[in-house]
Amino acid sequence: MKILIASDLHYPTINGVATFSRNLARGLAARGHEVLVIAPSQTSKKFKEVDDNHIVIRTASVPFLPYQNFRISPTPGREVKRIIEEFDPDVIHIQMLMWIGQAAMKYGNKYGIPIVTTNHAMPENLMDNIVLLAPIARPINYMLTQYGARFHSKADYVTLPTQSAIDMFNASDKVKVPMEAVSNGIDLAHFTPGKAPTAIYEKFGLPTDEPIITFVGRLDAEKHVYVLVKAFKQLLETQKAHLLIIGDGQEAINLKEQARALNIFDHVTFTGRVSEEDKEELHKVGTVFAMPSPMELQSIATLEAMASGLPVVAVNAGALSELCQDGRNGYLFELDDNKTMAELLEKVITDSAEHDRMSKESLAIAKTHDLNTTLARFEAIYTSLIKS
Repeated sequence: MKILIASDLHYPTINGVATFSRNLARGLAARGHEVLVIAPSQTSKKFKEVDDNHIVIRTASVPFLPYQNFRISPTPGREVKRIIEEFDPDVIHIQMLMWIGQAAMKYGNKYGIPIVTTNHAMPENLMDNIVLLAPIARPINYMLTQYGARFHSKADYVTLPTQSAIDMFNASDKVKVPMEAVSNGIDLAHFTPGKAPTAIYEKFGLPTDEPIITFVGRLDAEKHVYVLVKAFKQLLETQKAHLLIIGDGQEAINLKEQARALNIFDHVTFTGRVSEEDKEELHKVGTVFAMPSPMELQSIATLEAMASGLPVVAVNAGALSELCQDGRNGYLFELDDNKTMAELLEKVITDSAEHDRMSKESLAIAKTHDLNTTLARFEAIYTSLIKS
């Protein structure tokens, strides 16, 4: 098959959409398909590149101010039209309903090409980072949700990463095309349990004699990482521990200032952005993975931690309860309840038998999200649409 993937966020941008779209492209190409990705340039100018086993065409872009590490292509219509005409794909898979996604939908519909869309985000993911719009966030969120429903209704097939995501949107009532929960999946060959090498502790200045609580993700407002920092402050009152925060974003400076104000900065490591190889090893240094973000439609970072053998303490919001199954492989706490989060983190790191049991359960759950299963399902969806 000739498969065109349209993604307004793509590697080297770090977030769930970018990670999934790249995993999808590389995985499908490895299975013998001809894959082409359309994504914004990271240098502002358009160009073509080879990423391992597939081609990425980068469209002209500008910075996206609400997210300093994102670039967008606000007027990609002509470029997308030309790419579709030249590549002549059998199927188009759209990852976002922004500008590249809109253009791919327009011309895919025009040329009668089967279209699959995947919804990865909620309107709140954007609105929580635009402070000036906070007073009118609710009606804007409503309008964005309605727009999303209209956009996905133009596709031939719609997927979301979890059933919880479908339920949150009441999507099956709003979108009148076939819809299915298909996990984003992770490459289980890259995320495995085991002992991290001494070099990774030395590289990031991590202690080897204390439990380490880890977080991986964008440091932006909707992630609520400040709740984790508060919980960690409380945990330190009774336990020796270290907090490892992997990632970067708009809130990085604020979080560092928060840690200083709470007099815990010496017990927290902020790595900033790291390579994929370092991220894989850093997952192994953790004792427990913490996820305070209420805006997850799945959370690839949580899946990666689970595949690395970590129990999880997560907020009972979004779709996290499908991964962090309360009492099985971790514990859930209510939104922004840093006191309970601290108590649950302490419970995991102080009970070795419970920790080991939950670690095994995390591995078992993660195995059901193998990327190969995800790729096979999308192949089947594409084939069915092409035939029909």
